[in-house]
Amino acid sequence: MTKGPNARLADLFGLAGWSKGELARLVNRQAAAMGHPQLATDTSRVRRWIDTGETPRDPVPKVLAALFTERLGRVVTIEDLGFSRPGRAGKAQSVEGLPLPPGQVAAVLTEFTGMDLMLNRRGLVGAGAALTAGSALSGAMQGWLATDPAAAAGMDALGRAEGLAHADQASFDRYEAAPVGAQEIDALERSVEVFRAWDAARGGGLQRKAVVGQLNEVGGMLAYHHPEALQKRLWGVAANLAVLAGWMSHDVGMEPTAQKYFVIAAHAAREGGDRPRAGEALSRAARQMVHLGRPDDALDLMKLARSGSGEEALPRTRAMLHTIEAWAQASMGRGQAMRRKLGEAEELFASDKGDVPPPSWMQMFDEADLHGMQALAFRTLADHEPVAARKAEHHAKRALALREGGRQRSKIFDYISMASACFIGDDPEQADRYARLALLTISENSSHRTWDRLREMYRLTGQYAGYPKIQDLRAEIQEALPRAPRSSKGKGVKSL
Repeated sequence: MTKGPNARLADLFGLAGWSKGELARLVNRQAAAMGHPQLATDTSRVRRWIDTGETPRDPVPKVLAALFTERLGRVVTIEDLGFSRPGRAGKAQSVEGLPLPPGQVAAVLTEFTGMDLMLNRRGLVGAGAALTAGSALSGAMQGWLATDPAAAAGMDALGRAEGLAHADQASFDRYEAAPVGAQEIDALERSVEVFRAWDAARGGGLQRKAVVGQLNEVGGMLAYHHPEALQKRLWGVAANLAVLAGWMSHDVGMEPTAQKYFVIAAHAAREGGDRPRAGEALSRAARQMVHLGRPDDALDLMKLARSGSGEEALPRTRAMLHTIEAWAQASMGRGQAMRRKLGEAEELFASDKGDVPPPSWMQMFDEADLHGMQALAFRTLADHEPVAARKAEHHAKRALALREGGRQRSKIFDYISMASACFIGDDPEQADRYARLALLTISENSSHRTWDRLREMYRLTGQYAGYPKIQDLRAEIQEALPRAPRSSKGKGVKSL
């Protein structure tokens, strides 16, 4: 079937730098290595894929995805290549193939994590793609979260069999789908808590591969249809692991990979019927956008996150969403809008009586985190309104006083927020004190975001470079920072 030139494949082909004949030979060689020695692709067929939009038969799309992933050093999926999966013929594709239809979420999850693990094994970075704009993502997924995935897909036996076939096609490690019981899911849920605690303490770098591997295994489990209660719990595990994989990827600068995991997490949560979890996953993508200096994209995503969370979202969850929107407003210098959102967040947080236990993924957002986000928002606004620095100091102090053990990364961010606010507020003595507290443990953390915030604080020290104490501090910051800063960062990089 032809449908005009395949622009996505053409763009990736141009980036890869192959000739058409070279790609044909690579496809044949890779297919044989993946157990398909009968495949015989030639130059003219490659030309038709690119120039006329011809969709190759299986297993060629997954072979091409593997080749482009290795060549470009980032995950490339079947949808990235401009190909539809079986069962989607004739349907218009939205941004990056979104939203994914029920029955194929596990397949995409398994494929993406398999590719990500392949990059890890071969020591590739995986940061060469562009982020999808927040408005494009929210436009593609608008109204999707509110629909019932089972009703939308008609999840009958045939649909489940199709999903299993896709998972098998996507699984590059040949995971054999099998049923699991309640005890195995208990263990998986405990593993999520261990990974989450490690991430909060040490940053995402050291455990990212383990989380991605666990998520890949869960994707295989989801290909087998379990009783409804167990299947929902498995989707919950998948959503939690995907958020962690995304957050850890964001923490180490793998931004397009992180965004993809956040979107996968939203899909997994929706499959499990947990709309608030889906909204929280999308809010992570919004936080990522603010960190990268794209607050307008963040606001687009926050609209989707809020509407997608539904009425089931607890007041504390809604409070958390408001703090992210407040940070985005602060990044744009909109002090009045920021203060209004923070006020709403405080009211919602106070109204949560705790009579309904928060879900596991919200337990990290406590009173300390509320103050930490307020400190970050006011400190960000202080770049536009220096008077806001005093409020940033107040909230940073409260956050530090309330922080529990095991949240070392958050403490580092609080110290840097406090020090930065003090520099803006013309109090270099106190700024030096808190900056040195951040430096004490920043080398023990694998979070690149802490380095980004430290660079921002270093910029603020410039006006006090004539002070001997600050001269020493600047030298210590230079020593603590990596020698080769990442070039992919946008301006205004601040995060919590």
